[in-house]
Amino acid sequence: MNQAILEFCEVGIFYQKKSLSFRSPKFWALEDVSFVLKRGETLGVIGNNGSGKSTLLKLISGIIAPDSGSITSYRKFTASLLALNVGFNPNLTGRESSVLSGLLLGMKKTEIESRLNAIETLSGLGDFFDQPVGNYSTGMKARLGFSTAIQINPDVFLVDEILGVGDQQFRKISYELIEEKIKSNKTVVLVSHNLDVIQNLCDRVLWIEKGKIVKVGDTKEVIDYYLSAIRQVMRDNHQDQLDNTRKNKIVC
Repeated sequence: MNQAILEFCEVGIFYQKKSLSFRSPKFWALEDVSFVLKRGETLGVIGNNGSGKSTLLKLISGIIAPDSGSITSYRKFTASLLALNVGFNPNLTGRESSVLSGLLLGMKKTEIESRLNAIETLSGLGDFFDQPVGNYSTGMKARLGFSTAIQINPDVFLVDEILGVGDQQFRKISYELIEEKIKSNKTVVLVSHNLDVIQNLCDRVLWIEKGKIVKVGDTKEVIDYYLSAIRQVMRDNHQDQLDNTRKNKIVC
């Protein structure tokens, strides 16, 4: 049985715009979020843009702390966040960024340096590997982050919409490498709009909308529920359009 490594209990995080004239209301990016992340599982996270998926990954990685609720860690683990907007220092080169990432996760400098050739090859950055990251495109940063994380090999991989980055060959390789990590009993949290990827890779799925969990459970069950809800919204929108058309005809 998979053991829990992390538990969210009624976790919330909010943002508030600062103003000299008045205090704006809180915007809850996440609210009352509760779930358990298990060792060795692959947890898919789905939902519309702006639903709180990326914020959830930042909480799991420890980049940010919750404003309410609690996050309990049942064992020490290292986590690496792989995202399109991954935060590299723009003044460091790709090589230097890879070394720093390894050091931050507790690796020895000699150990990470021995893997730099593999990182450079997988990323496909060529001469850009020794240029400042500030010169990189978003896709190049994502490829650097992914290639570095694969070689650093943290306990938990947090993958935020990057399996579709790069050319077809890189997408194929990155997908296969994540599959290998899953088969080796690594814990993976995968955010994606591609439901086929979620269906093929994930043991469980967490569906989140407007900062709140709608459903969490078996992959097929949650995806079926999600698709059913989308179809209902489409039917409702279509009916609204028909009603508005009828009203306009009556007015005319």
